[in-house]
Amino acid sequence: MIAILDYDAGNIKSVEKAFKILGEETVLTRDFGVIEKADHVVLPGVGSFAAAMEHLKKYELDKAIKDYVQSGRPFLGICLGLQLLFDSSEESVGVEGLHLLDGEVVRIPDAPGIKVPHIGWNSLDYPNKGRLFDGIDQGSFVYFVHSYYLKASDPAIVTASTEYGCHIHASVEKDNIFACQFHPEKSSTVGLKILANFARL
Repeated sequence: MIAILDYDAGNIKSVEKAFKILGEETVLTRDFGVIEKADHVVLPGVGSFAAAMEHLKKYELDKAIKDYVQSGRPFLGICLGLQLLFDSSEESVGVEGLHLLDGEVVRIPDAPGIKVPHIGWNSLDYPNKGRLFDGIDQGSFVYFVHSYYLKASDPAIVTASTEYGCHIHASVEKDNIFACQFHPEKSSTVGLKILANFARL
C-alpha cells in the first residue's frame, strides 16, 4: 500500500490518480497508524514552502515522515515535497525544512528568455542514474512547474539534472529517500514509468 500524505497541499489528487492508473493500492492520509503500516510513502505538493511546513507541523507529519524514513522503506518527495526534505528555501527565509537531506533551495535566476515560474517540458541528464530511472533513456522529457530549485550539497545523490537558465538538480536518491523536482504524475508515459519503478522498490 502506498500512503500519499494529505497535508492540505495542492496536486495530491493527481498523484493518487497516477498510482491508480498503475493499479497500485493507495490511500490519502495523515493518520500515523496508516503511515506506519505503508509499504511506500509519497510527499507531493504544490504551494509555498512556509505554508507546507506549517501544515506538516500542524498535523505532526514532520515527525511521521522522519520516523518512516528511519524505517528504511521507500519514501518519495515530489516538487515541493522534494524541497521540504532539505534544510530551508529562499522562498521562506527563516523557515526550517525537514533536514533529511543537505542542500540549498534557491530561486531560478532572472535571465533573458527565462520565465519564472518554469512551466514546461525539459529533458533529463543522469549524472548518477538512480533506481527511479530504470528503463528510462537519458534525454527523456518530464514536466516542471516551479520557481525554486535544488542545489544539493552532495553531487553523489543527484540522479537527474536539467538546464533552465541554470543547472537544476531535478532528482535525488539517498538510501531509501527519493525525490523529483518535476511532476512524474504529469509526465505522460515517462512519468508513469518513474512511479512504477518507485512502487516496485
